Amino acid sequence: MTDTYLVGFDGTAQARRAVEHAAARAKQSGAHVCVVLVIEWSPYSFHTPEELAERHKRREEELDRAQAMVQPLIDELKSSGVDASSEVRHGNAGDLLCQLASEKSATQIIIGRTGESGLAQRLLGGLVLTLAQVAPVPVTIVP
Repeated sequence: MTDTYLVGFDGTAQARRAVEHAAARAKQSGAHVCVVLVIEWSPYSFHTPEELAERHKRREEELDRAQAMVQPLIDELKSSGVDASSEVRHGNAGDLLCQLASEKSATQIIIGRTGESGLAQRLLGGLVLTLAQVAPVPVTIVP
């Protein structure tokens, strides 16, 4: 059975380094790399049917744009000999990465360290802290 590495990707330099780290490991081990881009989306909102239809349309357009952003990266990985795929979804990044790790029987999650606002986020990043606490598989944090 081939290992699967899930890589959280958001287009930042840190995320790109995480993809590069996963690709290097995959080349050594023959693992599959699945690049995951999550568009944060809250399902909790009260709208009219017309607003929901418009929101759904925007959501589909966002998924298409995000897939277009990730596809060149997947093509690059494949051309370098890495077995790679992508998942683009709406939702909570921590929840979806954990869910996908279970669904895909991933052996690890690889993410880049980020520096946002707030002390915890400046030290680790909100997603990093969440995954360190709840991920069903080991998490590698790439500086």
